[in-house]
Amino acid sequence: MVTTSLLLLAAAFLAGAMNAVAGGGSFLTLPALIYAGVPPVAANATGTVALLPGYASGVYGYRHDLEPVGGVGLVTLSVVSLTGGLIGAALLLVTPDSVFRSIVPWLLLVATALFAFGGMLAAQLRAVGLHGTGAMLATLFVVSVYGGYFNGGLGILLLAQLSLFGMTNLNAMNALKNLFSAVLTAIAVAAYAVGGAVEWSYAALMTVAAVAGGYVGARVGRKVPSRILRAGIIAVGLAMSVLFFLK
Repeated sequence: MVTTSLLLLAAAFLAGAMNAVAGGGSFLTLPALIYAGVPPVAANATGTVALLPGYASGVYGYRHDLEPVGGVGLVTLSVVSLTGGLIGAALLLVTPDSVFRSIVPWLLLVATALFAFGGMLAAQLRAVGLHGTGAMLATLFVVSVYGGYFNGGLGILLLAQLSLFGMTNLNAMNALKNLFSAVLTAIAVAAYAVGGAVEWSYAALMTVAAVAGGYVGARVGRKVPSRILRAGIIAVGLAMSVLFFLK
């Protein structure tokens, strides 16, 4: 039990630090919880609970940079994101553990690819040239469904979606990314709780560690070159993907 607790504390601390500087925290929390014996669906839900405070603090930190997208107000955008997150969470809750366990390595691999090639993805999406309020809300909804189902790579997808519709102000994009992440994750966590998918003792333990890791990561991360941070996180994502493919 002590060893398991230490493993989860370490994973959550590092995940919080990773999310504070670049993202990719789910690469650690999900495998750690599954290794600790938590069923895959519950592990995904529990890890998401632990990382929620980081999204909330991000919204507060960027609150002055929030702005509408394409003339659509923040309330409408938040409702779309919330609805998508709820549907994604509902889909997770009806997914059998055996099925989710079989797709975990693929989800980790996709999330790693999104993290590694997010910039290229955004450029390609901009070249497509989608326009209009309907398309913007539809793509936000789809990304939010993904985020409610599996949080890994969510930030990259949200940034790509925002850039697709003409946003170039990085501070505003990060502010909206944090807002949508917090909203859809909060409703997803509520759904997980109602569905009994959260291991609360582990979630509480990991939340404290993730908050501490986020604080340390924000302070230390600024001193580490971004290319080294990104390379390290990509390596972790690939390693976790390979381990789950082999198991």
